[in-house]
Amino acid sequence: MDIRLAQTFLEIVNAGSFVRAAERLNVAQTTVGARIRLLESQLGRALFVRSKSGAALTPAGEQFLRHAPSLVQMWRHACEQMALLETGRTLLAFGGEFSLWNPLLLNWLLEMRRSAPQVAIRTEISIAGELMRQIAEGLLHIAVMHQPQQLPGLRIEELLTEKLICVTTHQETDLDNSGYVYVDWGPRFSASHNMNFPDLVNPGLLVDLGPLGLSFILRCGGSGYFRARAAQPYLKAGRLRLVPRAPEFSYPVHVVYQESADRTVLEPALEALRTVAAEAEEWPIRWGEDGTGD
Repeated sequence: MDIRLAQTFLEIVNAGSFVRAAERLNVAQTTVGARIRLLESQLGRALFVRSKSGAALTPAGEQFLRHAPSLVQMWRHACEQMALLETGRTLLAFGGEFSLWNPLLLNWLLEMRRSAPQVAIRTEISIAGELMRQIAEGLLHIAVMHQPQQLPGLRIEELLTEKLICVTTHQETDLDNSGYVYVDWGPRFSASHNMNFPDLVNPGLLVDLGPLGLSFILRCGGSGYFRARAAQPYLKAGRLRLVPRAPEFSYPVHVVYQESADRTVLEPALEALRTVAAEAEEWPIRWGEDGTGD
């Protein structure tokens, strides 16, 4: 298996031409052309249409693009596994959402180094959809995220529950569309939010990443729902205030893994996750009457 064929294909897609792909790969353009001809011969389909402006994918090329990244990733992971054979160590491919790496998954890494030093770890930070794809394709052994998708062959466990709280930079704490930042925390949050705030259906700003929305209101002012742990330092510093009588919403954290995965690889990771989740504070925060953390 010559994985360079798929790697070259992806490089052409990213570069937009055979010439630029050859420069990035540090090989001759004739080598790039020969690899693609061999790949097209093996697949029985033309993958590119070449022109003066570059290289465009054919319909068959578009189809192959759905599989090529996974092929390259699987080959890289297989090479990693082979390299560890002589050491007697096992490799765990672990993924997590951006917002969970600090402190939960950082604590997990520390616990793994303490409790399972024989396990080599490769980490992946990404969005939930990409993590689910890699779990389903066997590219990750385990992933931690807020809203996993239930797919055949996958097991989902709830680790703990975060809280989403409504905070504002304003002295007046009445919510309105003009300064409100709507963060897309998922379908369950959306349904509860719309039920509690029917007048906030057309906010001026919608974002799908909590840290971005929080950074925005800290810089420009505004209100919105954010994870309690992320907002807590700013509440204590007086930069944010709780919106009185605004409901809190739960935001569970889940671990996802394949039911058929090697348990000798999975169990140390799952046990470490359960340990750090149990040792974590209960995530809700006690609030003072003035709307600041106590």
